[in-house]
Amino acid sequence: MPGRPVTDVDLIRWSEALAGIARTGLAFTKSLYEQERFEEVLKVAADIRVAAGHDEGRFDEETVIAGWMESVGAGVAGYVTPKVAVGAIVGNERGELLLIQRGDSGVWLYPTGWADIGYSPAEVVVKEVEEEAGIEVEPLRLVAVFDGLRLGANGLPFYSLVFHCRAVGGELKPHPLEARDVGWFAKDALPEPLAGGGRWREMAFEAIGGKQMDVVFDMPRSSIWRS
Repeated sequence: MPGRPVTDVDLIRWSEALAGIARTGLAFTKSLYEQERFEEVLKVAADIRVAAGHDEGRFDEETVIAGWMESVGAGVAGYVTPKVAVGAIVGNERGELLLIQRGDSGVWLYPTGWADIGYSPAEVVVKEVEEEAGIEVEPLRLVAVFDGLRLGANGLPFYSLVFHCRAVGGELKPHPLEARDVGWFAKDALPEPLAGGGRWREMAFEAIGGKQMDVVFDMPRSSIWRS
């Protein structure tokens, strides 16, 4: 029986999972033998990542391995876990959605950024929206928890906590380093390309439309690791 086709998203996921296991192992092991084995796993993971082609030739295997090795810590501090990002679904009185064109990739997405130590997730979301788009917001509810790898992100593995927020002030002003552009967009007039293929689109407009909804999250796969 033939297997299913392997996608680039599969390769990135397997690569990051193997690299996480190996780096966590290096953080805890005291055995030189185990250290060598974990370093070999990192080499395999780097081969898989480069084969996926997401880095567009910017990195070779040695560069990827060096970056992973630099992040190896010791003990619990070295246990590799996904980073945390915080995003904001913000609507206006016309039912339009606030989107920014990201400075790094050029894709359009609701305001989002890495969580900062010392702030709660809700505080981070207020700070990020004002910094990236110039809009002051009030967080209302958590509407989604996304796995970045499931959305097709090809950088660091991360989880994204997405809040529905109410705009309470400010004026549109893109961050000079983080955003190329910013604006309010109707559902039938969204800019392209949308990050993650716009798989968050329906959820976002349901939230700003006032629909009562459960928190959206990635359901477990039938086979958690392999499918």
